Amino acid sequence: MSDRIGKPALAPLPTRPAVPRSDDPSEFLAAHYEHFWQTRRRDLPVVNPALVVEAIGFSRQQGDWLGVVVTPWLINLFLFSGGGELWGDIPAGQRRYVNLPCGTLQFIADDDPDLGPYQYCPLISPVSSVPDMATARQAALDAMAAVIQPPAPPMADPAPAEPAKRDVSRRGFLRALTGRR
Repeated sequence: MSDRIGKPALAPLPTRPAVPRSDDPSEFLAAHYEHFWQTRRRDLPVVNPALVVEAIGFSRQQGDWLGVVVTPWLINLFLFSGGGELWGDIPAGQRRYVNLPCGTLQFIADDDPDLGPYQYCPLISPVSSVPDMATARQAALDAMAAVIQPPAPPMADPAPAEPAKRDVSRRGFLRALTGRR
């Protein structure tokens, strides 16, 4: 098969099935990204030196692992297979929509030789505007709280306020009726 220009069409990337994790991936992720930071990212101009690597808020959601990873170059929501209902195997680079309590979020698939298949939803990138690690940590916790909570039901319109009752004279009534006050 070829595309319109006569070049061979690119074959889709193979999908490596995820092996469900039974353990919390926080420590493994933090160690992985810390190593990545120390060996490959240190000298890039897009890093925020006020931030460190930390995996925050990982918990099981519908049987799979969901949490936030903060690094000096990004803050992302991560999804790992735990054998639950959220995960779906797709090729690296493809996007899928995941129904969460907060609503539907778009995740991007990736496959790392050390991490295996995972999916992520970018939250903050670049992180140059994040002033410190406390702010990054709070943003991660707020994001997790927002993602795992269903949206609040819309507030009902309050009943219209009763107009103030006043004694109306015949003259006042006629003025109001004719639009004069």
